[in-house]
Amino acid sequence: MKGFLFAIALALFAVPAMAQDKAAEGVALTPVKTELVCMVNDAVFAKPQIPVEVNGKTYYGCCHMCKERLAKDITVRMATDPVSGKQVDKADAVIGQTADGRAFYFESAENLKSYRVPVYSSR
Repeated sequence: MKGFLFAIALALFAVPAMAQDKAAEGVALTPVKTELVCMVNDAVFAKPQIPVEVNGKTYYGCCHMCKERLAKDITVRMATDPVSGKQVDKADAVIGQTADGRAFYFESAENLKSYRVPVYSSR
C-alpha cells in the first residue's frame, strides 16, 4: 500500500515538472518575409505592407502613421537580437514570427533557429 501511495505522490509531482520543462523549452519561431511585417508595431500581416525607403534600405509599415515614423525615427528601425543582444537594423534582419503574429528580429538565421519563445501557463 505504501508503494502505491508513493507512486501516486510521485506522479502528482512529475506532471507539473514535465509542464515546466515544456515551458522552459519554448516554441520555435517561423521565418517570415520582411514585407509582411509592420516594423513599427512588430506585427506580421497576411499581405505586403507599405514600403518606406530610408538611406537606401526598405522598411515596412502598416499605415500612414507607421510610414511617417519609419521615415523620421531611427529607433523604430532598430531592434535587439534576443539571442546575441546586439542591435540589428530591421531592414537587414532575419525575421521570425510567433503563431499569434508577433515579429522578432535576428542578426542571423542561426540565431532565429536557436531562439525559443517562452510558453507560460495560464495558472
